[in-house]
Amino acid sequence: MLRFIAFADTLSSLVGRTFGWLIMLMTLGMSYEVLVRYAFNRPTPWALDISFIMYGTLFMMGGAYTLARGGHVRGDFLYRLWRPRTQATVDLILYILFFYPGVLALVFAGWRYAARSWGYGEVSVNSPAGVPIYQFKTVIAVAGALLAIQGAAEICRCILCIRTGVWPPRGEDVQETETVLRNERIQGGA
Repeated sequence: MLRFIAFADTLSSLVGRTFGWLIMLMTLGMSYEVLVRYAFNRPTPWALDISFIMYGTLFMMGGAYTLARGGHVRGDFLYRLWRPRTQATVDLILYILFFYPGVLALVFAGWRYAARSWGYGEVSVNSPAGVPIYQFKTVIAVAGALLAIQGAAEICRCILCIRTGVWPPRGEDVQETETVLRNERIQGGA
């Protein structure tokens, strides 16, 4: 189980970090659009569509990464007061009852949606540029598949925690601002 968890976490981290670079591309694209629109009065017909596509792709492909890091929203005001075994039991039930049905629906519906879009070479109707969007619709199914893999790793984490009473460690490459500030206060007071 630990090997599968490590595999899923590594895959999610690699995909999340790779697609995180879309922020730079979005920034460059929007900066270019602002420059040509206001300095040269020559707006581009593709800028809005491309920004939507990049942001949507970043959002979708970052889901598994966020799950791997334990970053999705939950009712922490209760959850953090529970023992790890209770947390894991509740998480396991919720993954089975809600997470997997939703993610599997995302994968299968996304696959059909993307296949139909590829079939007729769908382009955006929101701009005169006719930006192709069928490849973007494929991201829905791919993101769902990545969430399914990471969700299986989370179920493994729950099972291990129920057995041992301790959560298996997660990868950490970012810290919450609250944690950073608390650590600075502790170090400053020492």
